[in-house]
Amino acid sequence: MGLRTPAQYLKSLNDGRAVYYKGKKIADVTKHPFLRIAAEHAAIDYHLAEDPKHRELAVVKDPEGAGLISRMYLPPKTPADLLKRSDLIDLATREGKTMVTLIKEIGTDALFALHIISHQMDKALPTHFYERVHRFYRHCADNDLAVAVAQTDAKGDRSLRPSEQEHPDYYLRVVSRDKKGIVVRGAKLHTSVSVNSNELIVLPTRNFDEKDKDYAVAFAIPMNTKGLRLITSAYSQPKDNDFQFPLSNKHLMLETTTIFDDVFVPLERVFMDGQYQYAGPLALAFVDFHRFTAVSYKQPLLDLLVGAALLLADQNGISRVSHVRDKLTWLAIYTETVKGLLHHAALTAKTVEPGFAVPNRMYSNVAKFQFAHNYHQALAIVQDIAGGLVVTAPGEEDMKNPTLAKDIRHYLGGRKGVSADDRLKAMHLVADLTATEFGGYHAVLAIHAEGSLEAEKLAIAREYDIASAMAYAKRMANIK
Repeated sequence: MGLRTPAQYLKSLNDGRAVYYKGKKIADVTKHPFLRIAAEHAAIDYHLAEDPKHRELAVVKDPEGAGLISRMYLPPKTPADLLKRSDLIDLATREGKTMVTLIKEIGTDALFALHIISHQMDKALPTHFYERVHRFYRHCADNDLAVAVAQTDAKGDRSLRPSEQEHPDYYLRVVSRDKKGIVVRGAKLHTSVSVNSNELIVLPTRNFDEKDKDYAVAFAIPMNTKGLRLITSAYSQPKDNDFQFPLSNKHLMLETTTIFDDVFVPLERVFMDGQYQYAGPLALAFVDFHRFTAVSYKQPLLDLLVGAALLLADQNGISRVSHVRDKLTWLAIYTETVKGLLHHAALTAKTVEPGFAVPNRMYSNVAKFQFAHNYHQALAIVQDIAGGLVVTAPGEEDMKNPTLAKDIRHYLGGRKGVSADDRLKAMHLVADLTATEFGGYHAVLAIHAEGSLEAEKLAIAREYDIASAMAYAKRMANIK
């Protein structure tokens, strides 16, 4: 099919998929007054491919054919490929007013990881998964598809392994097999962009042992597969105006609790089935790409926090106050540290068979940790500089009342030359970024999305070269 238009992408979502929102089944997500916002937001990826200003970044020549594909589907072979991929993720997120589109980013992160691990399995075991993975990759790239990833299991009692759970379906598992395929049962949580994607890749969430082999499964299915139910999170609610919600009014990402009610998966779409030794490595390979993606789409958010703080400090007339300058400098250091670590993760990438450039695991995890660990402090600084009007300011309806608008404009201006209108716009920007559902969503994502702080610390501890550090200390201390 080749590259799709935004209209073709949106039309493809009306395929009979079982989406539920607030307990009701939704016939067509593109027509629903709220869910359509997420679909239209995600269409940014397709708009960028058509925009002459951005086409060179968004679209590349297919390395395996004569046509063009989205850059998101280009397998990274060099640090330069990773940096261009990061640039495109950054651009799409800026166009989405700090909300990532994710409909190609996360799916290709999984596809790259599946190529690497299936190649390892086929070399070590009597399996033939790599060819299946690559055929599915071609299906997605050739048809310019939107692809979601379901990885996190319900888990039940976290102290027990999957096979030890009282409830056997707390982790997704294979319940039957035949020569045509497998049947799976279970649930996956936090499945981003599933409501508005075409395909769903399912990955294991952790390492398994032989007793857990039925849980060691990876596959892909279309979103309208029988037995697949998407229960959409009701955390976010519709917003009614741009004045108070300049970011979240038209930009939204949805997550689902994803139910697999004895779902049949054809054999050609099964990429792991019982190879428990490779479940952990597959989860880790996905994370290697996905944390790099995560930090890439955090950059516009960080830039906006710095910009909003600078804007409010100027409007409030406090830019030269020493403690304010100190806080603004802290925000700049925080932002540039995360960006520098991301850049270095790409420049020091390692090449892994069959020829993928994988971001440096140490620096990707340090970048993600620095972002998440300091994010709430950044919010506190921005709110401190802005002031209490972030949550007490008049709204759009008040400005439409001539009497009230006159009062507001008389009393709520800032330093000389700053109108009440502009100051309120800036306040509502900070509110939407830090204090609304949208702000809360970003704050929770900072801690939990793409892995927790503890997961990142564990990865950093594993990667750090302890032996070399100790050897150097012993040499300096003349210890033999």
